[in-house]
Amino acid sequence: MEKGVALNESAGKLTMVLHDNYSGSSSPETLIIKDSKSLKKFFIQVNKTRKPGLPVPEVDFTKEMVLIHCSGEQPLGRQITLAVADENEYELIVRSSIEKKKGRTTSSVIVSPFRVYKMPLTSKKITFQKER
Repeated sequence: MEKGVALNESAGKLTMVLHDNYSGSSSPETLIIKDSKSLKKFFIQVNKTRKPGLPVPEVDFTKEMVLIHCSGEQPLGRQITLAVADENEYELIVRSSIEKKKGRTTSSVIVSPFRVYKMPLTSKKITFQKER
């Protein structure tokens, strides 16, 4: 588990706060979380099968919001990341891409990875795109 990795520094908007290989989600989904109750609900689901459980990240929901990207079932070693691709006064476009790691091959082991990102609170519409 890695903490505090800044992504897309040119936009300075998205910061990964943690990632892990077991979300419990079999299909891909991205959650936009703007309150502590919803964040705790996600971590209750994730922590059902682990001892000790992952700690819920501290978020000031008066200033920040959380994006959680669950990749669905993937081969171990394949990671999907999020980055801010574009922004205008009405919309924030977030693109997912496959993280390419040199020297690493994927495995026959299937995991369901997730990544938790913090970003400044916004009222803009958030649109998700897959890498082209």
